[in-house]
Amino acid sequence: MKFLVTYQMPHTGMDSWMQLPEEERKSQEAKMQSEWNAWMEQHKSAIVETAGVGKPKRITAAGVEDSRNDIMMYSFVEADSLEAAAEMFKDHPHFGIPEGWIEVMFVNKEIN
Repeated sequence: MKFLVTYQMPHTGMDSWMQLPEEERKSQEAKMQSEWNAWMEQHKSAIVETAGVGKPKRITAAGVEDSRNDIMMYSFVEADSLEAAAEMFKDHPHFGIPEGWIEVMFVNKEIN
């Protein structure tokens, strides 16, 4: 079974993160990147794809406008169940980000 995973944090938290002194921020980013890489290596057999996302556009009947949301990255993973997929992320390094969270959801390919 395939699952969509979103890595999130409040966009206001990102604003605060970017206000940290550059040396402090870069040091924390390097530590998180190292932990992330180790986690990815440990779970590589289940990971189909992972990527970061950029700033969104919101499209409504009124038109298109710049927007913000809390999604930083996504992954597609394979697991036997939603519970098994969720269990995989219990100790993920993303939780080193203040107020960060992860959501895992089943990908239903039968919707046309």
